[in-house]
Amino acid sequence: MTSTSVVVTQIATDDDLVLPKQVCSKQDVLEYLNLTRDNEKFTTCRPVLDWRHPTIVYFDIYLYGILSMSWNNERISWDPKDFCGIKSVILPKEMLWKPDLYVLETAEKEDGPLNPYLYITHDGNVMMEDDHKIVSTCTMNVHKFPFDTQTCHITVSSINYSDKEIKLVPASNSSKATQVARESILTQGEWEFLNISVSLQNESYEGQTFDRIKYTISVRRMPLMHFINFQLPILFFLVLDLASFFIPDRGEKLCFKVTVLLGISVLLLILNDILPSKSHRCPLIAVYVVVIFSFMLLSLLETVLVIYLINMNSEQDAKGVQRPEDHNSDTDDRKRDSNGVEAPLESLMLKEIYSKEKMNDVQLLQLILEELQTIRQTLVRDTLKAKTAQIYWLGMAKRINRVFFVVYLISVSLFLVFIFREWKVE
Repeated sequence: MTSTSVVVTQIATDDDLVLPKQVCSKQDVLEYLNLTRDNEKFTTCRPVLDWRHPTIVYFDIYLYGILSMSWNNERISWDPKDFCGIKSVILPKEMLWKPDLYVLETAEKEDGPLNPYLYITHDGNVMMEDDHKIVSTCTMNVHKFPFDTQTCHITVSSINYSDKEIKLVPASNSSKATQVARESILTQGEWEFLNISVSLQNESYEGQTFDRIKYTISVRRMPLMHFINFQLPILFFLVLDLASFFIPDRGEKLCFKVTVLLGISVLLLILNDILPSKSHRCPLIAVYVVVIFSFMLLSLLETVLVIYLINMNSEQDAKGVQRPEDHNSDTDDRKRDSNGVEAPLESLMLKEIYSKEKMNDVQLLQLILEELQTIRQTLVRDTLKAKTAQIYWLGMAKRINRVFFVVYLISVSLFLVFIFREWKVE
């Protein structure tokens, strides 16, 4: 029992000789670096040991307002082995220098939840990510609205540091930036995202050159709702106007065309609300609406002209000479016309009878027949003249209507082919 007790004691003695496990904290790293809030060495100047060394800033942008930057701070470094393998530290932004980058196209003050911390590594790399809601200015080209493609630019540059002090480098190329953006977009709404183009530019100002990173974002409008709500109804109105040529009643045809023209006028008011007030080129949709409105206005004027010619035909028909068989009409006017024709005949006949008492009955009948033939020829000549004028004006109205319909149909078809081809050409 005694020997066993000695062994146990020896084992306990061996355990007491084991070194305790090292305990480290990230505060130890900060104390080693002398990194405190009131240490101006880390906050006021660029983090380089030699001022001739430029600070390379890697900049990246993600859609929905995430701006990412990383650079190297030459004053920060430690050996992770001395601090229990600690390779990175997160600390507040105000404790370190940061690049003074800004977006040139910003139209309003940047808004969004800013990240108050920085991420630093043992080899001096500093990373910063912020969520920004950027409202920028874009030049809109609405010539092909609603089949238009728009491009917006986001240009990032330093305010105070030239390219000798800060060199901007895109962290992602165009293809990678486009791929990441497409993965982050969940809903597109009215616009379809196409791509992001990344380019590095330089600008000279007061003898100094500044680096710029320019992001060109291309988006395409989704035209389906605009086509259904605006362009298609105008096309339907045009088809109705073409169909109105087959309405037999002239009064109803005129009222129908006026109603269709008023419907187009209402759509013009809608177009005024959806298009921007200023544009360098006339939008094709405005040409589309105005030309169709002009076609329909010409169609209305043609209908008025045809109705006028047909009314002239009706007036010529009303002024025509009455035929002999119409003398038995019940109206008083026709009786007066009949009496007016027979009175000269009777007077002439009596005069001949009294002047030629010796004339026999055969000669008298022959004289009466000749006078009747003369009257009949006069009536027939006047009637034919009236009928000829009536046929002329009626034929003129029909020819004008027929030729106008053919020209109208061909012109509208050619215009629609042209305008939709212009919309499709990229």
